[in-house]
Amino acid sequence: MDFRVFVEPQQGATYADQLAVAKTAEAAGYSAFFRSDHYLAMAGDGLPGPTDSWVTLGGIARETSTIRLGTMVTSATFRHPGVLAISVAQVDEMSGGRIDLGIGAGWFEAEHDAYAIPFPALGERFERLAEQLDIITGMWQTPTGQTFDYAGTHYTVKDSPALPKPVQTPPPIIIGGGGPKRTPALTAKFASEFNIPFVDLDTLVAQYARVADAVEKAGRTPDSLTYSAAFVVCAGSDDAEVNRRAAAIGREVDELRSNSPAVGTPSEIVDKLGPFIEAGVQRVYLQVLDMSDLEHVEFFASKVAGQLR
Repeated sequence: MDFRVFVEPQQGATYADQLAVAKTAEAAGYSAFFRSDHYLAMAGDGLPGPTDSWVTLGGIARETSTIRLGTMVTSATFRHPGVLAISVAQVDEMSGGRIDLGIGAGWFEAEHDAYAIPFPALGERFERLAEQLDIITGMWQTPTGQTFDYAGTHYTVKDSPALPKPVQTPPPIIIGGGGPKRTPALTAKFASEFNIPFVDLDTLVAQYARVADAVEKAGRTPDSLTYSAAFVVCAGSDDAEVNRRAAAIGREVDELRSNSPAVGTPSEIVDKLGPFIEAGVQRVYLQVLDMSDLEHVEFFASKVAGQLR
């Protein structure tokens, strides 16, 4: 089992806060540090304000050395596809080839309104996501010295030099969500990893089956796709510590325990993750909501992850 740390900086975090978590995660042996791509807090004032995901990851890329870095997930509504292809390729070079691109259609209308970002209807957002994936992967795969062209409904590319190239050929792409048709189809066509966040076991099993069917129909081998999940984490050596950490993020322990297998004492978490592992989860993203509690990140790595790696 592979464990990654995942944070939500739009809720209120500086670059220094994120760097501290990334460095702690790297030292503790996590395989990756991921952050959300949002510009507006879902609750609270979000002070000191949002940080841009790819600017932030570029900085962290230069201050870490081994841990992988990525987004969970970049919204296709935020950036033009050519610009995003450049940004990801640049940060991949800055990191020495340690970038994963998580990308989705976008969903949080309020943040679009708050920062003058167009927010089309769902169908169009998925169309734009599919075209962005066509363009980004097409640019990365175009041989140096040749040009890339694309004619879509929403985007057109003419005589692009398709530069710069990422270090990886290409960076892994992560697609996720619970959509029954379009999400599995896009995953089978473009992704090296499928992620489903914050769902129960039955929902996860059903969506994994849809994705596996799409992968098979696309002519891919089953082992060509990594299956992952995301859960909020709230771990402690005893109930008192679990309660303290739940209170720090404004959540009730019983609610957390009912919604996430990564809540409780180490033995409890290992037992609850067991059925998810049996269902095919190969990688877990731990949503760390209290970024000031670096001991929590270290505790999970040593007391829980160590039992499942």
